[in-house]
Amino acid sequence: MLIAAVQLTSGAEKSKNLEAAIRLIRKAAARGATFVGLPENFAWMGPEPERLANAEALTGPTLSTLATLAKELKITLLAGSVLEPGGSDGRLFNTSVLFGPDGNTLGTYRKIHLFDVEVGDGQTYRESAHVAPGTEVVTVESPVGKVGLSVCYDLRFPELYRQHAKNGAVLLTVPAAFTLATGKDHWEVLLRARAIENQAYVIAPAQQGRHPKDRMTWGHAMVIDPWGLVTARASEGEGLGVAELDLELLARVRRNLPALTHRRLP
Repeated sequence: MLIAAVQLTSGAEKSKNLEAAIRLIRKAAARGATFVGLPENFAWMGPEPERLANAEALTGPTLSTLATLAKELKITLLAGSVLEPGGSDGRLFNTSVLFGPDGNTLGTYRKIHLFDVEVGDGQTYRESAHVAPGTEVVTVESPVGKVGLSVCYDLRFPELYRQHAKNGAVLLTVPAAFTLATGKDHWEVLLRARAIENQAYVIAPAQQGRHPKDRMTWGHAMVIDPWGLVTARASEGEGLGVAELDLELLARVRRNLPALTHRRLP
């Protein structure tokens, strides 16, 4: 089966962002992809003061549109992440939703690890000022097998993905908006590590380019196999990384190098 990681350059116009996402989802499906993933904040990446106004309930128009599209195209569709009201102290959740080929929700994950850092790019990031952390590890059944959900900064916390592996995940999802400063040095290294240590496929849809307030994201949306090889990578700008998800290869890697069965720590 083919899986596709979408790369976008989302901005402050929600309708324009959704139009671009739908166009690339359709393109991926036309190429034969049956699992398509969108990046973090695919629907909106605008100025901080406008964040709350662009949040939506999970039953809102953005995710409803994607659920309908998943059903129409008969694909499993990862809505990378959206801003969801309902967090503590009036904050939002950064929420990833996985839809099945029937349009129903397979799983909903609220980002656990929040991006409060200074990376030397002239900007200060304090995600926790506006976003409340989730608390649940979410591994769900899907037509491709068990899928472990995560979002962006979660990538730096391997214990989350080890829990997914213990839950039986064969595919790990990492929709992201990695900064240019961190992405150039850490993005691929961390993604390949998560694939290798958990002997699982990784799909990493990504934001790439310049966003409002001169925010720059690294991009390089990719698919990585259980041996840690990058099997697809998007070029600059909007695009796709499409690759095969081969469950026979995954089984062979786990059989020949049974590291997951050699674990001694909880």
